[in-house]
Amino acid sequence: MAEKKAENKQAKPGRTEFSQIGRAKALEILFEGSGYTNSARIAVDGGIATHKVMMQGVDFDLIYTPLKHLGYKAVLNVAGEIYAAFHRPKALSVVLGISAHFCLEDIKELWSGVLVAAKEHGFESLSLSLAPSVNGLQISLMATGVQKKSIRDRKPAPKSMDLICLSGNVGGAYMGQHVLEREKGAFLAAGQDAAKQPDLSKYKYILAQYLCPDIPANILDRFAEHKIVPSAGVFDCKGLAEAVHTLASDTGFGAKIYLDKIPIATQTFDMASEIQMDPVTAALNGGDDYRLMFTIPIEQFELFHKEIQTFDVIGHLSQPEVGSVLVTPDGAEIPLRGLDGKEE
Repeated sequence: MAEKKAENKQAKPGRTEFSQIGRAKALEILFEGSGYTNSARIAVDGGIATHKVMMQGVDFDLIYTPLKHLGYKAVLNVAGEIYAAFHRPKALSVVLGISAHFCLEDIKELWSGVLVAAKEHGFESLSLSLAPSVNGLQISLMATGVQKKSIRDRKPAPKSMDLICLSGNVGGAYMGQHVLEREKGAFLAAGQDAAKQPDLSKYKYILAQYLCPDIPANILDRFAEHKIVPSAGVFDCKGLAEAVHTLASDTGFGAKIYLDKIPIATQTFDMASEIQMDPVTAALNGGDDYRLMFTIPIEQFELFHKEIQTFDVIGHLSQPEVGSVLVTPDGAEIPLRGLDGKEE
């Protein structure tokens, strides 16, 4: 059967499988020659808008994801894009696609998480629409953000040697998801013989990174207080490698990140060792970390290092021909690759 399928594919010249080129390259091809550039954010009336869709079975699993946590996380998924553009959240529109499996009480639980996040991050207006779905739960979010004119006037242009700064450790969310998937498998295999809930206390940190990530709502105030204005920003939610690639694409420069500068929590190392996985792979390609990545003019390094201690400097922009690379401690430069193994 496998040989027959292979023959069918060979019989269709010009057919390109997504597995052959990877997501990033596919997007480049789709926009090639269109006159448009691909971006997670769209400029609207002096501000920006961003749109995200989260689908059951693809972006979340309700067997182990509490609905309130999911609602909270969904809002952060769009708020992160707003903050990364150095804008403040303003309006949020949510459309829920609901199958017959869900009742009003389920949606109220989900919505309570949305409300907590919307209030925490200062959204001024909020709308909700409900629609039928035949494929479980789908969450579509559109958020807008605004930027102070003073910030727009002061924003520096990106340049080579601008520092790449990351708002927290990475790889933990992916390791947390591994724990949940493992326990889900054990639970389903046990069936009616399943014992009581497993003790996951030793995994508390990485589970929180996946189920209920955090983005400081005062991040822009802290930057403004010290008169620091990034030259560019990216929201890291699909893995550090993809975020660095996006940063390079958005700025028009190359990007170097240093292996020994990538922040990885002890708990992430512990879980990676437990399942015999390289923690750097989790950090680069795992996703769901919900971190902010900014580029800061190197002239502001001392001020940034002193006042914004929750960020780590992990690399810098470079000349465009460098591309997006990981620099090892011995100086070797390795092209960053996506989760599918394709070069980003």
